[in-house]
Amino acid sequence: MTRTTYALELADVVAGYGRIEVLHGVSLKVPTGSVFALLGPNGAGKTTTLQVCSGKVKARTGCLHVAGTHVNGASPEALAKAGVCRIPEGRGVFPNLTVEENLRLFSYSSRLSFAEILDRSFTRFRRLGERRSQLAGTMSGGEQQMLAMSRALISEPGVLLLDEISMGLAPLIVADLYDVIGQLAEDGISILLVEQFARTALAVADYAAVMTQGRIAMVGQPADVADFVNEAYLGGAA
Repeated sequence: MTRTTYALELADVVAGYGRIEVLHGVSLKVPTGSVFALLGPNGAGKTTTLQVCSGKVKARTGCLHVAGTHVNGASPEALAKAGVCRIPEGRGVFPNLTVEENLRLFSYSSRLSFAEILDRSFTRFRRLGERRSQLAGTMSGGEQQMLAMSRALISEPGVLLLDEISMGLAPLIVADLYDVIGQLAEDGISILLVEQFARTALAVADYAAVMTQGRIAMVGQPADVADFVNEAYLGGAA
């Protein structure tokens, strides 16, 4: 019997900030090469879950595994070397550098040549190629999100953590970003994404979980999760 491989696994994780406990025994399994959507209302603990996965917040109890390896207590740098890459809310591009300069800053630890990095980035996001010499701070929010994703992909991560990438963006831009997410999963990258807009995430997800008050309330296929999200947690307005 073949054992399912998981790119990322949390088992009964308890975590928080100072005396405040935010996660109360969270368990998730992200299969290799899949898109896993983590949904729920504000304050449910979704971003804290991503913080644990990226090493920014340490699990107090429970276990974190990356590709079957126990990584509890690992630093963000160690997890990045293990193939975990997080794109935080807010994007974090360097506004006074051009698109090319932003990409070059992240190219030095890559096995790819800078020419290969540019080719891959501009193939995924043609809009970036058109703005390669433009200062990042003068681009739209959607273009900055494309740049943030392109920078993250330079390291060729095995696991990509995405936090609210659609926030404040036009629907057409969001559709383009989610098309790329689907392509990345087809290329074998495992993706755990936090998204406030459930319908958007469920359209591309292979699996989904609903989180509320620091606990996982439901895990399943997108079709199974959709009605649960609408009725119980997002007031029917997903």
